Amino acid sequence: MQISKNFSLEEFERSDTAKRLGIDNHVPQFAVNRLRTLCEKVLQPVRNHFGIPIIITSGYRCPDLNDAVKGATSSQHMKGEAADFKIKVDNTKGIKLYDLYLWMVDNLSFDQLIWEVRDGGRRKWIHVSYKNEKANRQQVFTCKR
Repeated sequence: MQISKNFSLEEFERSDTAKRLGIDNHVPQFAVNRLRTLCEKVLQPVRNHFGIPIIITSGYRCPDLNDAVKGATSSQHMKGEAADFKIKVDNTKGIKLYDLYLWMVDNLSFDQLIWEVRDGGRRKWIHVSYKNEKANRQQVFTCKR
């Protein structure tokens, strides 16, 4: 099911951890509209502006999956309000993931935007969330581990 021009619901359900552990991570109906709004307000505008594919690395997480990945107990992923994503490093336009992050800070409404770096800089991704029912806080963080 397409939830925006360039994003499918399946992208937000996909999880290697869920597959490996036999966890059913199908998005419940209450979260579908929230993911649709996340795409409409945040992810699709990024895709449109930069013209490169965005790879969802963590979308919706059912409670069992969230526990398995040691996610926060109040994770917005479980509500359908958050996604982690990256881009291909070798994209033909030479765009860096950090370029997307900086553009998002200046041009989009969101609840939280986190630049995440792990393993001494070898793994990088962006976490973004968007709330449907409450005011978005425009919180910007960097998380390095």
